Amino acid sequence: MPRRKTPLINNQFYHIFNRTIDGKEIFTNKKIIKRALITLFYYQYQNPPLRLSYFLEKSKEEQEKIWQTLKQKNKKLVEIIAYCLMPNHYHLQLKQLIDNGISIFISKFQNSFTKFFNTLTNRFGHLFESQFKAKVILNEEELIHINRYIHLNPYTSFLIKDIEDLKSYFASSLPEYLNKKQGFCEKSLILSHFKNLKEYWQFIRNQADYQRKLNQIKHLIFD
Repeated sequence: MPRRKTPLINNQFYHIFNRTIDGKEIFTNKKIIKRALITLFYYQYQNPPLRLSYFLEKSKEEQEKIWQTLKQKNKKLVEIIAYCLMPNHYHLQLKQLIDNGISIFISKFQNSFTKFFNTLTNRFGHLFESQFKAKVILNEEELIHINRYIHLNPYTSFLIKDIEDLKSYFASSLPEYLNKKQGFCEKSLILSHFKNLKEYWQFIRNQADYQRKLNQIKHLIFD
């Protein structure tokens, strides 16, 4: 694997991106998206006691006990700030908590999800490009604008035509930020910049302002 140009440093925030091989669309229905989200949630922790596939075979009661144990120990590889799954790629906003935390997390996520997807669709081989892309986020202003960029992705790519539908986009953390669903993101740092959720939504919705800021953060956005 080629040497990474951007070093991954503890307690630093990053915009992480990877796409599927040959642009194959994989995040296309709720069953697959739900599995991807569970995989992200599960493998953010350092030492899950079971592989995810075995965990999901447990009863609801046993699963809840495992979740509670993981949460109480609170030993994570990364903090997940935001996410968005698009049909053939994903965006993550992460904070690395331990050495190699992001690399370990992405490896576990991609390997686990690839096994699930290959079994489901009777395919073989790699699903994602070999090395994910990472851009360091240098300050809190960049942090909130990248958060908006990630959450706007389905709208700016025309996957969603009506901006209001973005509030309920199942494969994004935006509904979690707006208290439309439960989730697992660390939202407090982003939301601390806004008086309330209405103001945060206006920040997301303000397309003209977004376009103005886009040029300022182009070094953080992937082609």
